[in-house]
Amino acid sequence: MYLLGYDIGSSSVKACLVDASTGQTCASAFYPKQEMPIKAVRQGWAEQEPADWWANLKAATAEVLQTSRVAKKDISAIGISYQMHGLVCVDKDLQVLRPSIIWCDSRAVPYGEKAFQKIGEQECLAHLLNSPGNFTAAKLAWVKENEPEVFNKIYKIMLPGDYIAARLTGNICTTASGLSEGIFWDFAEGKVSDTVLDYFGFDKNIIPDIVPTFSKQGVLTEAAAHELGLAAGTPVCYRAGDQPNNALSLNVLQPGEIAATAGTSGVVYGVNGQINYDPASRVNTFAHVNYMPQLPRTGVLLCINGTGILNSWAKKNLTCEGMNYSEMNHLAASAPVGADGLSVLPFGNGAERMLGNKELGCVFNGLSFNIHDQRYLLRAVQEGIVFSFKYGIEIMQSIGIDPKTIRAGNANMFLSPLFREALATITDATIELFDTDGAAGAAKGAGVGAGMYKSPEEALASLKRISVIEPNSSLKEEYQKAYNRWENILNNVLRHEI
Repeated sequence: MYLLGYDIGSSSVKACLVDASTGQTCASAFYPKQEMPIKAVRQGWAEQEPADWWANLKAATAEVLQTSRVAKKDISAIGISYQMHGLVCVDKDLQVLRPSIIWCDSRAVPYGEKAFQKIGEQECLAHLLNSPGNFTAAKLAWVKENEPEVFNKIYKIMLPGDYIAARLTGNICTTASGLSEGIFWDFAEGKVSDTVLDYFGFDKNIIPDIVPTFSKQGVLTEAAAHELGLAAGTPVCYRAGDQPNNALSLNVLQPGEIAATAGTSGVVYGVNGQINYDPASRVNTFAHVNYMPQLPRTGVLLCINGTGILNSWAKKNLTCEGMNYSEMNHLAASAPVGADGLSVLPFGNGAERMLGNKELGCVFNGLSFNIHDQRYLLRAVQEGIVFSFKYGIEIMQSIGIDPKTIRAGNANMFLSPLFREALATITDATIELFDTDGAAGAAKGAGVGAGMYKSPEEALASLKRISVIEPNSSLKEEYQKAYNRWENILNNVLRHEI
């Protein structure tokens, strides 16, 4: 029997078919082959069409089925991972009322900040574990005030994964974990937050029904099955935001375990066994995939918007046509540690939560026309991303999450030897790489929800470590000097001195 997993990202939609008996991937695919467009009508805005997610999901499904030759009747369950914090608004016919406001859109920052003050900082932190910030609830408040004609037509709001599940099954539902990432979940009460609904003036009926993360959440409709080439009645048995799901895919489930990603955005995600929060709300606490009110497994999430997207920008704008990422990484590694005084702040992809929701833009500092060529620029880009991880991890350490080992998939920026070594060295943490991804994790999560595995741990028992990167003690001092310079530049920018 086989399990099908989807990962609905902002760059692409991935599909993965996993053999349930071995846990091994049989086939995987992603669409589009170029990055999915993000519409930015105004500075700080970021929107995508949910119809594009569905179209790319269909294309990825077709390729996986063609490559694997697995019969549709042999696919036992479907799981979904998705980009977090997005807002999808639908009417009673499941028609999308406006483009999705996605995770890196920063227009709702003032709405979240005002709510934080009006509801009360201690009230928010004690119950929501976060400021409403720039998350889904604040985005919906923006729609309510600025697009009342849209708001008045809303039947239900959904996260991106909820929308895909609804397209698959016809059922509109969500999870406690999903609601927590939208800042709709009251951890103290173990239910949807009446305080948030009342403050923003949202009717409680706008929230979908809640289902367990691992559970039969609906079955594939005849119409969806026909579109996808799958069997009607196939159950959807799992959904989770991309970062909790990435942690699941790396078997990061218990307190003290750490997962990381470095795709478009960069994330460090640590599991906590107690309800805790950052008083300044620079890192966020959400319900993990195995959260239950009586077993409070939470995920402390450090998110940096400007990471892999900066590296992608550098490839497009700082390299010769035809150069691939491997060649770019090799070129960057030929420059010295610290890039001879060139520092890059990678914050050019919207408001940064760990910087108090400030939108700084990307900064190149110390550029010398007589010293710095392409090699130095590319190295400074990767080091700037690494240093932003270090800066955020220091915040996590202040609330008890202290990474000694970081688990990551062998993908995106973790494919760069320079990035891996620099991150391990500056954080003094061992990095363990695994050959897995979010779509494979979602497939295995579906196996748990369908009862094919007794637990998430059993589903991940086949996970194999493929590489270990230890800190390079001989370069520690050089990296520390470069980081100190980078941090000083950041502090000056935050004080508006640059």
